[in-house]
Amino acid sequence: MAGRVVAAVLALLVAGTVAASAATPAPLPETDATGKFPRFESLRANKVDLRTGPGQQYPIQWVYQRRDLPVEVLYAREHWRQIRDWEGSVGWVHEKMLWPHREAIVTGAVRALRVSPQPNASVVARAEPGVIGKIDQCQGGWCRIEAGEYAGWVTRGEIFGVEANETVP
Repeated sequence: MAGRVVAAVLALLVAGTVAASAATPAPLPETDATGKFPRFESLRANKVDLRTGPGQQYPIQWVYQRRDLPVEVLYAREHWRQIRDWEGSVGWVHEKMLWPHREAIVTGAVRALRVSPQPNASVVARAEPGVIGKIDQCQGGWCRIEAGEYAGWVTRGEIFGVEANETVP
């Protein structure tokens, strides 16, 4: 009888250990074949499905309808990438729906595009929230973006699409 109790207790302990280890997520890889995580890329198409998981079998939670929208790539699983958009939505897209073009989206309020990376520099144009521009370069706390016919400098805090300390050539 005592042997059965000991065996039952051991079985419960082993089962609990297996369940606990299954519940602990595996560490996320820091790189894949195309670079490190997190990193910024942009949507390749005008229609991109954001799914709840890494595969066609997962439901679509959102449909992006804006090519070049910058997204932060958080993780890779086979041919799927977990992304976060500028509003904080997180989900999965197929790797073919992304490309490494560096774009930024203006956030918050209307932002001044300046002729140089200085707060008192002349204003070239004003960009509404949601305007997407190509990131030309970043230095210090400023990034130069090209949006339509206009190009100018904005502070990193006024856009989504670049890391805080990232150097963009």
